[in-house]
Amino acid sequence: MNNKSPPDPLDDLEARLRKAREGQRGWSGGPGSKYHRPPQGALATAWRIGTELVAAMIVGVGGGLLLDRWLGTAPWGLIVMFFLGAAAGVLNVYRAVTGFGIAAGYRRPTGDDNERQDGDAH
Repeated sequence: MNNKSPPDPLDDLEARLRKAREGQRGWSGGPGSKYHRPPQGALATAWRIGTELVAAMIVGVGGGLLLDRWLGTAPWGLIVMFFLGAAAGVLNVYRAVTGFGIAAGYRRPTGDDNERQDGDAH
């Protein structure tokens, strides 16, 4: 009979967290940084911006064409959805460039005395 107790799952979790934190040190900025993401080169940023714009336009124009076909309102659905797709693409590019939407729950500090830097109330 074996009297050894099973390993503590919290110790295992702590070891995995420590290993993950050590792997993040090569990123630009640490976990407390405003932009907590791996570094991107200029070409990668350009490809991302181009892809964001093209994808939003494809979705907008495709949705407009489907809406026109379904409701028989050609070309108004296409025109409206074209501009909505363009606006969504520009908004996505703005978010990508300024760093908004990088992590779930990301918020800028509001300066409210009842909030900590991470957004939680005291």
